[in-house]
Amino acid sequence: MTEFTFFGGKGGVGKTTVSSAYALECVDAGLETLVVSTDPAHSTADVFDQEFGDEPRPVEGYDGLSAMEIDPDREVQDHLSELKQQFGSQLSATMVNEVDIQLEMAHQTPGAYEAALFDRFVEVMRTADDYDRVIFDTSPTGSTLRLLALPELLERWIDRLMDKRERSIDLFEKAAIGNNEPRRVMEGDPILARLQERKERFEFAGEVLREDAAFYLVLNPDELSIRETRRSVETLAEADLPVRGLVVNRLSPEPDPDENGRGARYLRQRVATERDRLERIEREFDVPIAATIETRVEEVRGSILEDVAADLAIEVGDGDRAPTT
Repeated sequence: MTEFTFFGGKGGVGKTTVSSAYALECVDAGLETLVVSTDPAHSTADVFDQEFGDEPRPVEGYDGLSAMEIDPDREVQDHLSELKQQFGSQLSATMVNEVDIQLEMAHQTPGAYEAALFDRFVEVMRTADDYDRVIFDTSPTGSTLRLLALPELLERWIDRLMDKRERSIDLFEKAAIGNNEPRRVMEGDPILARLQERKERFEFAGEVLREDAAFYLVLNPDELSIRETRRSVETLAEADLPVRGLVVNRLSPEPDPDENGRGARYLRQRVATERDRLERIEREFDVPIAATIETRVEEVRGSILEDVAADLAIEVGDGDRAPTT
């Protein structure tokens, strides 16, 4: 059975580095692994020094590892085109232009990005049978939290829309043919069928996220990152998506004891501050620190990425699976 692992966090904390390093751990454990980037910044190509696209491609140099990068802007446009085509086949010619205008406006409003990305996100999960582990390198926290909260919210919204549609059809049939004739417009109604398909998609996503997914948050040892991580933990918990662990990235290296220059004094102060923050994280968060990663001087790729994977040391077996309910 495919398991899904999500790495989230505020922008710039190193989610792509951690996601890619964890992917190497999974491959080393013999798991067929797919890394999926949903972050508009798309640094996966930089980490592996290889271009990726909207479909999985093997990562050169690593057997059993594939990667893909989802383009959010393209997903919004594809989502809009699909809706226009569907409504165009179901509405009268006089309504099509007006609907097109309304759809264009809707796709420029807050939430359009998440809705379009969500569809692609679910499609990846539904077609992941070839992989033992799928790792999502997610967009910055705010967008990710809205994305992961969508299934439950949209299930309720679809239920209300279906109820309104059924009542509308019922009233139309009664007005058209009365109560004494068989009414069949409800059967095969294309809009109801579309709503039902959407509901099943959201139910699938909600079940997978609750039962077959593990969530990790990446943060740096600074105040802003700690505060945002706390909010993220609370928001995910409210959506019944508990965070399995925290990865504290970019810790400063401690200088050698015999170093006493200005740089060494700065590093010692920095290390002391970061240790205080690590202790605070351990004390104030219910979520355990799953790994700590020291900052690197060079860009993380190749052998350096492999070193980071060794530092990461997150379990890739059954212990990484979210508990079933």
